[in-house]
Amino acid sequence: MAVTEITETVQYLTFKLAEEVFALDVGRAREILEFTSITKVPRMPAFMRGVINLRGGVVPVIDLRLNFGMEGTAKTISTCVIVAEVKLGDEVIVLGVLADSVQEVVEMEPDHIEPAPHIGTRLNTDFIKGMGKIDNEFVMILDIDKVFSSDDLVSVQGTAVSQ
Repeated sequence: MAVTEITETVQYLTFKLAEEVFALDVGRAREILEFTSITKVPRMPAFMRGVINLRGGVVPVIDLRLNFGMEGTAKTISTCVIVAEVKLGDEVIVLGVLADSVQEVVEMEPDHIEPAPHIGTRLNTDFIKGMGKIDNEFVMILDIDKVFSSDDLVSVQGTAVSQ
């Protein structure tokens, strides 16, 4: 969904990765968990930290900081796992996304959302729905379905059990 398709007020869950604030549609976030023990899975991509047990189900945990070319997420008192739903074709995959901290749920009007920046033709910013403004600060609104390539999600999908 491009920013031009955002025509109504939407609630977003905001969270921090390093010093940057990101947001995702609150309807795609199932829950927020404290950082817990993560079981490493061999031969997974570097951004996949492992899996957690969520009420008897196996949920892959992704480190968005690594996926975005940042340093890996360090465990602090504020580190948490956002359990989110990501669409892969006709299927919905449940996965955990590491965040340095969760900020708040905010409502953003369409007129407070700018298009994602287009920085040349080699940099893909399709995973950014838009740039929201909260108190004159930018928030990158993620299209969670486009953050990972389909190849990334297929490799992760094998570790997940349907919820």
